[in-house]
Amino acid sequence: MNDNELKQFLDSKVEEYNNPGFITKDPISIPHLFTKKQDIEIAAFFAAIFAWGNRTIIINKSKELMQLFEMQPHQFITQHTSNDLKKLLQFKHRTFNTTDLLYFIEFLKQHYSKHKSLETAFAKYGNTVETMLTGFHNYFFSLEDVPARTKKHIATPHKKSNAKRLNMFLRWMVRNDNKGVDFGLWKNISPSQLIMPVDLHVARVAKHFNLLQRKPIDWQAAVELTEYLKMFDAEDPVKYDFALFGIGVMEKYNTY
Repeated sequence: MNDNELKQFLDSKVEEYNNPGFITKDPISIPHLFTKKQDIEIAAFFAAIFAWGNRTIIINKSKELMQLFEMQPHQFITQHTSNDLKKLLQFKHRTFNTTDLLYFIEFLKQHYSKHKSLETAFAKYGNTVETMLTGFHNYFFSLEDVPARTKKHIATPHKKSNAKRLNMFLRWMVRNDNKGVDFGLWKNISPSQLIMPVDLHVARVAKHFNLLQRKPIDWQAAVELTEYLKMFDAEDPVKYDFALFGIGVMEKYNTY
């Protein structure tokens, strides 16, 4: 199909998946458990960081952590006692363990002691997502005594990572289309600045439709795909995450 036909097709798939029915079986269901802005940010951050592998397990482990936070993640992180932290000592999700969790909590505690939103941890580092993610990585690991093992859990374009999970987190926080899925809580980053979250499913579908030529699924591939999608919608290219992910995962890529 030509570009006009492909745009119409992908727009129809965005419409199909970008609605509240998408939420239940997706990690974005975790921040949707909350209404307080800081709770949403924290729940979304952990759910995004955990988002590799089986989606049901991701959702269950994210929910387990929120329950350990007594379903008040912001209050727990900013006001916890040493006894509270002992409740977390058995938590583990794949390669993410207690050492990583305790560092994440300490970072978030320090950040929220000075800022009302996690948005400033990204937005203050420039006007491109590449500089924001690189700056966030450096900021995140600016505390004393950073566990070496924890650094693998926060990606950075500086190391050529496509930073899929952080780009997904930014999509959740920034996009505001009133469809009920993404939150649109952050106003200092524009949807037009966002970069596509690219995993193997999205990359495979994108290559099938000739939206992506680059072979390595790295940062440059994410940028290349985003730039192509800007021809379809320059103001909101990342909305096509719903289409490409939906085709690749929800439809098992069987009919194309």
